[in-house]
Amino acid sequence: MNSVTAPLSTPANRPPKKTNGGYLFLPKNLSRGAFLKWLRRTHAWFGLWGAALGLLFGFTGILMNHRDVLKIPIGRMEQKEIQLALPDPHPSDPKALAAWLGQTLGVDTAHAKIRKEPAKTVTWNNQAVQQPASWQINVRNPQKMLSADYWEGNAFVTVKQGEANLLNTLNNLHKGTGMGVGWVLLVDTLAGGLLLLSLTGTLLWTRLHGNRIAAAGLGLGSMSLAVFFAMQAIAG
Repeated sequence: MNSVTAPLSTPANRPPKKTNGGYLFLPKNLSRGAFLKWLRRTHAWFGLWGAALGLLFGFTGILMNHRDVLKIPIGRMEQKEIQLALPDPHPSDPKALAAWLGQTLGVDTAHAKIRKEPAKTVTWNNQAVQQPASWQINVRNPQKMLSADYWEGNAFVTVKQGEANLLNTLNNLHKGTGMGVGWVLLVDTLAGGLLLLSLTGTLLWTRLHGNRIAAAGLGLGSMSLAVFFAMQAIAG
């Protein structure tokens, strides 16, 4: 009987070598799709959160970006000015005046910005005149504003009040006008989410393959350099 000899393995018919999915820089237990699956879920959830606040900031951002060129009405604030007679005795300091204004006008003045300028000598018609001390009290939130000016010795205080319409309120939310630390931190989560979306989106596009990672690195690096040189040119 003639014996059958098994064909020798040659480079042409040798089975391809496994590469653990082709994902670089990962432990072996994460190299079979688990990491990319987790990455997709993270990208999707942060995208959902970004979309919620992105609607507000995108809409108001377009309005503010084109308000001068396209003359888009971005809202208005109706203002009025009144003079209020002070009670007797007069408030002794700016904080007391702010508290009295809050009670009289029904405005929360707990976080009012207070500024006090001391009395000083000024020149008026080539004569030295003693200018009394002045107090300024400002309260602002996205919908309302209050500004009070008082000169020590007067029996009244001048108050300016304003109320924004819907568009102006949204724009004030965009700019953080009159908002507290909580709103600032909330907006920071949107900014952080956008950064994370950019990173996870880039990694999903590369699928962690070396050639695509190199291409993404070159593209992002070139863009960063272009932005850097543009800012240097503007600043110079």
